[in-house]
This record gives sequence, structure tokens and C-alpha cells, in this order.
Amino acid sequence: MKRLLALAAATCLLLPAAPAHAAPAQPKATVQWIDHRTLAWPKTLGNPTHPHHLRHDSGRFTLTQQPGGLNPAQRAKYPHLATGYDAFRIDAREEEERTALTGRLTAETDDGIETGVQIPGVLDDLYAASATKAHLGPIFRNGRPTLSVWAPTARNVSLELADRTVPMHRDDASGVWSVTGPRQWTGKPYRYAVTVWAPAAGEVVTNHVTDPYSTALTADSESSLVTDLADPALAPPGWQGLRKPKPVPLRQAQIQELHVRDFSVADRTSRHPGGYLAFTDQDSDGMRHLKQLADAGTSYVHLLPVFDFATVPERSADQAVPGCDLAALPADSEQQQACVARTAARDAYNWGYDPLHYTVPEGSYTSDPAGPLRTREFRQMVQGLAHAGLRTVMDVVYNHTAASGQDPRSVLDRIVPGYYQRLLDDGTVATSTCCANTAPEHAMMGKLVVDSVVTWARQYKVDGFRFDLMGHHPKANILAVRHALDALTVAEDGVDGRSIVLYGEGWNFGEVANDVRFVQATQRNMAGTGIATFSDRSRDAIRGGGPFDEDPRGQGFASGLFTDPNGAPQGTPGEQRARLLHDQDLIKVGLTGNLAPYRFTDSAGRSVRGADVDYNGSPAGYAAAPGDALSYADAHDNETLFDALAYKLPQGTPPADRARMQVVAMATAALSQGPALSQAGTDLLRSKSLDRNSYDSGDWFNAIHWNCADGNGFGRGLPPASDNAAKWPYARPLLADAALRPGCGPTTAASAAYRDLLRIRTGEKAFGLATADAVQAAVSFPLSGKDETPGVITMRAGELTVVFNATPNRQEQRVPGAAGTGYALHPVQAAGSDPVVKSASYAADSGTFSVPGRTVAVFKRR
Repeated sequence: MKRLLALAAATCLLLPAAPAHAAPAQPKATVQWIDHRTLAWPKTLGNPTHPHHLRHDSGRFTLTQQPGGLNPAQRAKYPHLATGYDAFRIDAREEEERTALTGRLTAETDDGIETGVQIPGVLDDLYAASATKAHLGPIFRNGRPTLSVWAPTARNVSLELADRTVPMHRDDASGVWSVTGPRQWTGKPYRYAVTVWAPAAGEVVTNHVTDPYSTALTADSESSLVTDLADPALAPPGWQGLRKPKPVPLRQAQIQELHVRDFSVADRTSRHPGGYLAFTDQDSDGMRHLKQLADAGTSYVHLLPVFDFATVPERSADQAVPGCDLAALPADSEQQQACVARTAARDAYNWGYDPLHYTVPEGSYTSDPAGPLRTREFRQMVQGLAHAGLRTVMDVVYNHTAASGQDPRSVLDRIVPGYYQRLLDDGTVATSTCCANTAPEHAMMGKLVVDSVVTWARQYKVDGFRFDLMGHHPKANILAVRHALDALTVAEDGVDGRSIVLYGEGWNFGEVANDVRFVQATQRNMAGTGIATFSDRSRDAIRGGGPFDEDPRGQGFASGLFTDPNGAPQGTPGEQRARLLHDQDLIKVGLTGNLAPYRFTDSAGRSVRGADVDYNGSPAGYAAAPGDALSYADAHDNETLFDALAYKLPQGTPPADRARMQVVAMATAALSQGPALSQAGTDLLRSKSLDRNSYDSGDWFNAIHWNCADGNGFGRGLPPASDNAAKWPYARPLLADAALRPGCGPTTAASAAYRDLLRIRTGEKAFGLATADAVQAAVSFPLSGKDETPGVITMRAGELTVVFNATPNRQEQRVPGAAGTGYALHPVQAAGSDPVVKSASYAADSGTFSVPGRTVAVFKRR
């Protein structure tokens, strides 16, 4: 539980600050109208023997208690209501109920109880069967647009098109309002005027709202644009016949996680710094580096949010810049972060985890945000990545919105108040993600997720999707996405939907934790689906400590625990040794793809399965097949790997040795079964000057420096106080230490060594195995047990033996079963960039592998 609370707190840190226009307090709504016949009434609310009523604008419906409470089907659909609620039956005609839903609803009893009413269940019951089949947003037929929006509780909806208002027609079965116009509507701005009862306002209001299904927007999302994504003018040359690199199955994927602005804003060789078009600059330093990674085996670039988000002014003229000479300030100064913070709310930077419109490219990355050019330039970005040999993954954030209620940045909730957001038992909006949570368990929010993903796949040729906080989605919703993508074909849709990869954060926390409301898309539940979840198990063991530690010096396998202690209070040497050996067990499980059934001997000498190894009270192994779990040593969350090692390695560790430990850490993910992800720039020892949460820290702390002569980002001042001040006492002496700045030698060496490992990983059939049985047969840890060497993992994978030596010293690993068998250093490393690994050797007579300190050596059977 402590870990889950910490995770929820960290999630808050990853998201934007609260909206500037806070909505008024939501009135309580503790009764839930779950279908057109039933209200779920809290057992603690009033005397059940007194008459109960549902009051609406035209009168009230009298309710009858349903013996036994909710029926089995209702309990199955609403498990969180199964025990604490009585059921009351409403006897009214559906037409009366539909009318009642357009006004204020109050549940009351004759003894004075009164509360608001939650309506998502009854809306789904009355409308979803028809509404889920509707085509929403702008749809073009023979050049004529039809605009449609789902607003079943609205009293009226009209279209505000340019400078005139056009009535819309309501379909009673679906609750969809629509209007068809002439070709001349194309390109015009529009909004919907929705007259609706708004509980947050306590009155009927007319909201002027953009289209949730927008395909294009004006600058700063002020209006939607009537835009046909099939318009040839929006397709760059070669778009229709674009040839992508060959699809790579998820279990074999090597992924670079990248923020669009980070990629090029500091790249002096880019002609389009900070934007989509930077990926068309094939000769820039950044694109040349991505090509090198692609040639070595990287298959996907995962883009942090590129949908329309709420926190960045889209016109460059409106974007503030820090008013200080940041480069002139001391490496350990507080002044840089203070200066950056003064303009952070108005600058060009944010990670973008604050969705405004889910299916339109973000405008701040385009050369002209005022129209549909963002569509064309996004497509050019996808083309540029494809020409570099890379497929494109989008980071999508359907689990929350930037705001709710009557906030100006609330889109969904101002059209159908109280439906799209997940409500707690008292009717307030859940914020466990630290923004206004959505409810993909509701039919039309679930439909929006599916429709949006399909649009990105069909219209933008996106090759994969990473779901932020996927555990807040129902498993059924994510499987519906998979099903919809699988139906896309090259002949009909221009893309092969079955080749599109899906993965996400399967964390289990918040109001949905432990499947209390539905079966979640969590690590455990997604096993066997072919949809991967991030594995925090090996991540923590590789780096050391945890992402929420007050003291950031806690060491792990790749940061010197026991074998190179840093002097921090971490227990006795014996305790450190025991913790390190357990970390090695966690990493072994990670190397198998986090397989639950995989059997091996653990460091205590016991025969165990992956599921038997403990990770903070949970099974370390949870996957059913390689590809269910995604390995990583760092991502945009928390400190970069270089910064984590800066805290954890002894301060006197030379830069060359730090670089080698960085490669050891990256190797434990890259050489795992299943997919692996690395934050862009990590192979170049990327630093954010120790910032653990850089979502709003600006270009100064975030930009990637592709040219090693520009440094790696370390020593650019103390990281922003908002998330890092408690660690400043640890950070200050490190940032002031010029000896920790790596320089070009260690930087280029680390990158080249990592690329050598990628070539081995993607060139050997022993990696990326398809089944758990194949992994069990091919992968083993011959020296695992009571006598294994602390800080060293020896893995056999088919004809390969891999030795991960995280200790400072050369280590000999004698594998009796290998004696008499010929092995040699893998040809890639033997002819590769790292002179140190070339000194690794093998003695056939004793089966002994000798590997230098801080080195990963791969040997291949002759």
C-alpha cells in the first residue's frame, strides 16, 4: 500500500500544475442511476423504509426498493456498488427519463435526505447501443461535411460556424446532434453551442465548446476547423506510397523514447529546431544519431505526447523565454532554476500530459498552428523517421483530461456534464492521476479512445501506441483498441493494423485499484494479451533504491551496491550483499522477459519461478509470454540514468567508469527477452542536471545535446526547487564537481558500446524468443545459487554466454558445463568500438569466462 501511495504521488509530479481557472466545488451526488430502471442508493443514506424519490424539473418519480439489492448482472457491472448500496426501482417511461436527464436531478426522501445523482450508467443504458455506432466529428461524403456530436443531456445544440449559427438535429435513439453543410464549409472554424444543465454551475448554461472529435484546430485550440484528413493538400509528397521499415514484433522491439522539442531545440545543425519538421532534416546531428541507432537495431521512436495539449502557447510570438544569461551562472547555482521557473507557465515547454483534444497534432510543434498545416507537418515527421529506418510510436493519455466542469479547458465535461469523467462515491471527479480522471469504462469514453487511436493509425500511419497510466483503463477497453487495429488492412485503410504495437503503464493504484470497478489493464491482467506493460522490477534493481527515496544515493546492481559502496547509510556489508543478490534475482527475471512460469535457481539456492521472486510484496515475474513486459533502465520519469548514477556511484568515480556503468545498466534491458525502451540521449550520457521531474523545466534542463562538445546537460544549475529542493544538499557538491562532466571521450565510447550490444541483440536469434517454453529451453543462469558472485550475472542464451560484470574488477566465471566447448568473444564486440571488452577471454579447458570490470561481454560458441 505504501508503494501504491508513493506511485500516486509521483504520478501527480509527472503532470501539469492545476488549471488556472479552478472550477467551483462540485455538489455532492451520492446516488447513482445505473440503468433506466435502477438507482443504487447508499445504505448509509437515510432510512430505507421512508419513501424515496427522484426529483426532476417537471416533478418527481417515486422509487420502489428492490429486494436483495442489486441483481447479479448489476453487481457484476458495478462491483464497487455491490455491497454498500440498496437498489431502488424507477417506474417511468423512457421518454420521461430522457427528458428528466436534461435538467437537474435530485434524489430525496420524505425525511429530508437530498443529494445529487450520478448519471453515466443510465446514459449508457438508454443511448449507448445506438450512439456507439455513430460517426462523430467531421465526416465528409462527396465533399460535403456532416458535423456530429454526442450530447444526450443537452436541451439544444447549435453549430457556430465562422460568423453564423446553424441549428443541429437531434437523433433521439443515440443522443447525437448533427448537421450537414455544403462544400463551402470546409476550412471554416466552428464550435458547438451546447445548452445543458451543468452541476458544477448549478444552473442551465450554454457552453461554447470545440469538437471532442476535432480533426484540426485554430491556434491555441480556440476553434475547431472543418477539415477532411483525406484532403490531398494535407498529404506531403510521397505520403500515400510511404514505405515503412519492416514491422518488428513487439517482443523484439528496441525503442527510443523522445520528446519532440528536446530532440532538436538545441541542435544547431537543425533547420527546424523544436518542431515536427526537424525530423525531415536528415543531415542534422540528431537525425544522424537516430540513423546510427536504427542501423544498430533500434526499431521504434516513441514520441512523448504530440496530441493537442493545454499548457503551451502555440504561437511562437506568445512564448516567453527566461530572461537570464543561464550559461554564465555557476554549475551548482540556484539561479538557473529560479529564472526558468519565472517563465515556465508561459514558455514553449511541457511534456504534454494534459490533453485538450485527443486527435489533433499539437500546434506548438508546427510552423503555423492556425490551421491544418499541423497535420501535414506531423505526417512529414512520420516520413522523416521512416526514411531513417524507424517506425513511430505515440504516447497517448486518455486516462485524464486537462480540466473538468466549467473550466475553459474542459471540453468533454462541458458537453455531457458528469459523464466522461470518473466520479467518486460522493460525485466529485476522481483525481488519482492528479488531473481530472476520465472513465473509459463508460461506453462513449471507451469509444472515443478506440476511434482516436484508429484515426492516428489510419490517417497518420502511426505504428504503435504507449498508454499513459494504462491501469486506469479497463482491460476490455485496451483489448477493444487491439481488435479495432487488427481490423485495419493495407487494401482498405492503407495500414496493416496487426503490425501496430501496444504497450503502457500497468500500474495498479487509485480509485480503480485491485479491479474494484472493473478488470484493469494492469501488469498482471495484461499478461498473455500481446500488449506489454512497463516492468519496474528490473528497473529498480538495475538503478538501485526506488524512484521515491528521500536519499537518492541508494545503490543497486549497476550503481555499485556492496561492490563499490558510496558511503551512504545502506546497512552492513552483509545486508548490502544480500540485497544485491536479490537485485540480481530480479534482473534474472527481467532478462527472461519477466516470465511468471520461468524456473531457475535463485541466489539462495532455491528452485523458484519468476512469480516466486518477491518485488515489494508482489511477484517479480508476471508475464505469460516474452513481449508482455517491457524492460527499461530509464525513461522521462525520474532522474536520467546518468543523473541516477551521479547520485549513487562514489563521487570519485572517473567519467570513463561512469560511462561503462551506464552501458552495463542499459545492457540489462537491451539484452532481455521482450521489448526494451531507452530514453533518447541515454547512450550519450544525457543529463538533466539531476532534475527528477522535468515536465515543465524548459529547454535549459531538457534539451538533448547531440554534439558532445556542448556537454551532456550536467552542471546546468540546481534542478527546479518544486520537485528537487529536498535533494539539493546531495546535488550541490556533485554539480560543482567539474570532474564528473564526461567530455567527448566517455560519451562517444558509451554510445558506440551500446550500439554494439544492439547489433548483437537484434542479430542473434537467442533474443526475442516467441514463447515462454522457448525461453525456458534457451535461457539459463548456470552460476546462480548460493555461491554466485555478487555484482556479476552470467547468462546462457542459446549459443551465447553473456557476462554482466558490474563490479570494478575483472571477474572469472567458471561454468563447468562449458568446459571443453569453444567460445570466443562475439564478432561484433571483437571488431567493435570498446578496447576494454576485447580483453575478455575464455579458457576452454576449465570453461572459465574472464571479463574486465564494469563490462558486459557476449561470447559465442564456435
